[in-house]
Amino acid sequence: ETSPVSMQTAADDELEMRVTRVGRTHPHLESKIIDEHGRIVPRGTTGELCTRGYSVMLGYWNNPQATSEAIDAGRWMHTGDLASMDERGYVQIVGRSKDMIIRGGENIYPREIEEFLFTHAAVADVQIVGVPDSNYGEEVAAWVKLHVDSDCCEETLRAFCKAHIAHYKVPRYIKFVDEFPMTVTGKIQKFRMREVMVEELNL
Repeated sequence: ETSPVSMQTAADDELEMRVTRVGRTHPHLESKIIDEHGRIVPRGTTGELCTRGYSVMLGYWNNPQATSEAIDAGRWMHTGDLASMDERGYVQIVGRSKDMIIRGGENIYPREIEEFLFTHAAVADVQIVGVPDSNYGEEVAAWVKLHVDSDCCEETLRAFCKAHIAHYKVPRYIKFVDEFPMTVTGKIQKFRMREVMVEELNL
């Protein structure tokens, strides 16, 4: 949809920027980060990343409805990426808008929890999804693949989380798995993970 590069770091950017950011907006392109009402958010605030310029596609082939859902009247491409932009214009992606979990009014970004859990020595891979909850609207569920021969348990992982992250981000449900549901092209199917949890937990 965006040809596909809208931002990039430079070879002489400091290492921290090169490994934690997607860069700054390319010349002759525009970028903005907006809230759910379409208003530009302050620097450092999370919102949806939009881009506009010569690199944005004209539209989806023979699909005007999908085109109108992705590109607004001002020719801004709504990427669906949740991001923030710092004072120097560097953008950091924090997740996908469709994956964001809203628990008791708190916005939770799965990628943040995933990256945190990766720091645990027993965790080989992890995916975070939101599942329905009658009290909070949604709860956090973690699918965890452990390293071979690891004997880590739910209580250990939950205690690790409670010691380092906000209480509302601590997974309510933890499921240990050997693999994740994936498409034939290797993309994680988080919607399928949600379906499995709803069925198994009778939510």
